[in-house]
Amino acid sequence: MRPTTRARSALVAVLASAALLGAVGTPAVAATPAASADHAGYDSFARLGYQKAVAVRVLKGVFERGDTDVVDRYVRPDYIQHDPLAPDGAEALKNLGVGFHQRFPDAEYDVKRVISEGDLVLVHSNVVTTPGTRGAAVVDIFRFQEGKIAEHWDVSQNVPETSVNGNDMFSTESWPRTRQPGPAWLTASSKKLVTTAYGEIIGQKDLSAIDRYYAPDIIQHNPNSPNGAEGAKAGLGAYFAAFPELTFSTKRVIAEGDLVAVHSHAVNAPGERGQAFVDLFRVRNGKIVEHWDVVQDVPETSANDNTMF
Repeated sequence: MRPTTRARSALVAVLASAALLGAVGTPAVAATPAASADHAGYDSFARLGYQKAVAVRVLKGVFERGDTDVVDRYVRPDYIQHDPLAPDGAEALKNLGVGFHQRFPDAEYDVKRVISEGDLVLVHSNVVTTPGTRGAAVVDIFRFQEGKIAEHWDVSQNVPETSVNGNDMFSTESWPRTRQPGPAWLTASSKKLVTTAYGEIIGQKDLSAIDRYYAPDIIQHNPNSPNGAEGAKAGLGAYFAAFPELTFSTKRVIAEGDLVAVHSHAVNAPGERGQAFVDLFRVRNGKIVEHWDVVQDVPETSANDNTMF
């Protein structure tokens, strides 16, 4: 049976996005077979692949090459910015990219993993402005509207020289050691598990919930956290004790396959500006087996009026 026009368009989008991701040195979009090319799920898969490819192309184009054409092509003119260092608008993004490239001509936006759900894309990267330095761990979140980037949030943290767990902030250590998200049929269950775990452990400060949701040998990439569930209990217990009025406000949750990201606002005490967090979890066999995060203090001033959240 010949594919319908809609199915052919979806297939072209998948192939184009996979080629685009490969062209910029990023892992190709995971191929999940569709039950039927005519089903809405196939179109959704193509759209998510396209969004991931565009997000990577824009980041690398703007910050590695100072490319303004990529902004004209993929970013809405009324682009909303939540990075406190940047104003709103596509023109401001172009100016930022040109200035960044002039200052750091050898910068590398080394993309480690990309996930997409709905109209959101999350990109986890090691941004190195000067070759030979450790750089920063950066999470960018993009919201798409009518095929173009409409809004952006990010969180950035300098990579420290050492870590207490022996892991870097980017590698995959759980098996299989892949940067790609698992199959799409895992998305809903992974998201439910992480959302529930986050609410009980972080929201309710219930350390006993770690045993319910974490693998005993969970692998940590937070440089200050030891591996293992017992290490998580000790670290979080000390954090909760040091800041008894600590609150976490979840802003958005993005999941694809076995990877789930939680973007939140932590405030240690009333009246403080707090910190922006992105926690990224990997779920296997009903347990959280690996964790990465990026943390940034909310600054006093911002180049836009949108807050970091």
